[in-house]
Amino acid sequence: MMDENTEKTINEALGLPAQIRAWLAEKLLESLDTGEAFEVSEEWKIEIQKRCASIDKGRVELKEASEVFLTAMDALG
Repeated sequence: MMDENTEKTINEALGLPAQIRAWLAEKLLESLDTGEAFEVSEEWKIEIQKRCASIDKGRVELKEASEVFLTAMDALG
């Protein structure tokens, strides 16, 4: 269970404009990157290899992240 201060902080953060929330989310995610190695399951290793092979063989079209985000934001209205 969260304490009162944590809950208040989260509620205040949720009230921020979207661009600031995105920046805050990025900073929070960066704070989780401890630089320690993490274990990748065998299933994910296989999936990663399949996706890399699809890219190498030209089976998928890669797009700029900015284009993807713009399309998603437009779809969300």
